[in-house]
Amino acid sequence: MSFQEVRYRPVFGRTLAVVTVVVCALGVVALFWSEPAAAWRYVWPVLLVAVVAWALFWRPSLTVAEHGITVENVLRTHFVPWPSIVSIDTRYSLTLRTAQGRVTVWAAPAPGRHRTLGLAAKDFDGVGESARGGVGELRPADALTTPSGNLAQLIRGHWERLRDAGAFASGIDPEAATVTWHWATAAVVAALAAATAIGLLV
Repeated sequence: MSFQEVRYRPVFGRTLAVVTVVVCALGVVALFWSEPAAAWRYVWPVLLVAVVAWALFWRPSLTVAEHGITVENVLRTHFVPWPSIVSIDTRYSLTLRTAQGRVTVWAAPAPGRHRTLGLAAKDFDGVGESARGGVGELRPADALTTPSGNLAQLIRGHWERLRDAGAFASGIDPEAATVTWHWATAAVVAALAAATAIGLLV
């Protein structure tokens, strides 16, 4: 069963990351321009903010492909094959409940209160049955006009079609789902945090 790959990265997050990194770069230039001697002490927190902004707002993404879903978060990348999915939730953010545990999609948080105030019944037209709770209720984050709801329905739709076609009959391969840690990011953040502490305290 063919499936067109979809990759999602929030525009607002990427814009915020770019703005933050640009401001930090200008701050570094200003530090070395005005006080070259002191810049080596105070440049580290600026670089730390830039790296954290990149990791928090630029890196997170969601890729929905034929053989599974790739969730890239701040410190880990998860690959979730379709048979491993148990359910799809949107309570706080788009979350895949899998046989191995929960995988939260940082790129698709639940919409805020102001975004959900204007929702109408038509915003939920076409939401899959597997989205409904025990008494048939839907969450505001399930609305197809929100990023979390739209992506959840994309995943639910394909997952339901595969399930109904018997594609999961062979069971779950416990080694198919993978988790990759972003050790380089963690190391850089730790090094910059240490340099910041040393520069400000010494």
